[in-house]
Amino acid sequence: MRLRVLAILGLTLLLAACGAKKDPAPQPEGTPAGLSVTDPWAKAADQGMSAVFGALVNHSTKDITVVKAEGPIGPMELHEVVDQNGDMVMRPKEGGFVIPAGATVRLEPGHDHIMLMAPAKPLKPGDEVAVTLTFADGGTMAFTAIVKDFAGGGESYMPGMDHS
Repeated sequence: MRLRVLAILGLTLLLAACGAKKDPAPQPEGTPAGLSVTDPWAKAADQGMSAVFGALVNHSTKDITVVKAEGPIGPMELHEVVDQNGDMVMRPKEGGFVIPAGATVRLEPGHDHIMLMAPAKPLKPGDEVAVTLTFADGGTMAFTAIVKDFAGGGESYMPGMDHS
């Protein structure tokens, strides 16, 4: 009897082990699997330009570079704000956003951000903005930013601004 119980127990364990899911193959470090976007949001705007903010978190052991952002709402650019002879000037970020290994790069008003150049519709609080990031290695990652009211940062996005 005891031998029969042990045989059934052994068979049960063997079948359980055979049916267990295998872990998916890990993606190479430095690809989208190593990056997450936290607290993504976009500035509400009735018309004209706007921007997407949040935090890009690199969980890998290699630097990750974002070279492009795009989405169905309209053209997007990676931007930075720099001090140019005492004036804060917004311009395209040369080389994209580099997120060092194990670090976080914050996209914030008055600093690095994803510029929405010409949204196809007004951005109202609660709307969603779909964004797809492209990495230097050709990989992509999509996320959704929630539109919020924001009056801080002293930012004004208008066509014709100096984006030198």
